[in-house]
Amino acid sequence: MLLLILGVALWWAAHLLKRIAPGLRDPMGEKGKGLVALALLVSVVLMIFGYRMADGAFFWGRHPATVGINNLLILVAIFMMSPAPKKGKLLAGMRHPMLTGFFLWAIAHILVNGDVPSLVLFGGLAVWAIVEMIVINRAVPNWTPPKPGPIKKDVIFVVASIVLLVVIGYVHKWLGYNPFG
Repeated sequence: MLLLILGVALWWAAHLLKRIAPGLRDPMGEKGKGLVALALLVSVVLMIFGYRMADGAFFWGRHPATVGINNLLILVAIFMMSPAPKKGKLLAGMRHPMLTGFFLWAIAHILVNGDVPSLVLFGGLAVWAIVEMIVINRAVPNWTPPKPGPIKKDVIFVVASIVLLVVIGYVHKWLGYNPFG
């Protein structure tokens, strides 16, 4: 469980460093981007190995209804994390579509994985997404939404999101986690 907690903590630290400790991040300049990217890569590796190795209490499991809700939430999350908010019309006025999509992704995973390692991983990432939105809003209170694009772009990204959901689902199935019930 320690590797999992360290991975989530490093994810938080790497993402929040720029806004919470600019005095540490700013002197790094362009090299700092590489160091942050490396920290994020290490955090993902720690989370993967930590999650696979972790053991803990089991509170709830998958149910056909939660699997369906999970898949719908994941589809919405994929759409929100796509370029649709910047290029389409539906999400053009939304300030944090990618972080909101990430939050939905994490909540969807908690819905179907009711064990302690899942709560640590996905719960920790869901809380991070909320904290990140708050920190960004405080750092940059005046925000101007991008100009809305055509609805045609949204349709393209919905179709692409469905295709990506199927691909992600089959990768999960190949790894031993059948997301389609």
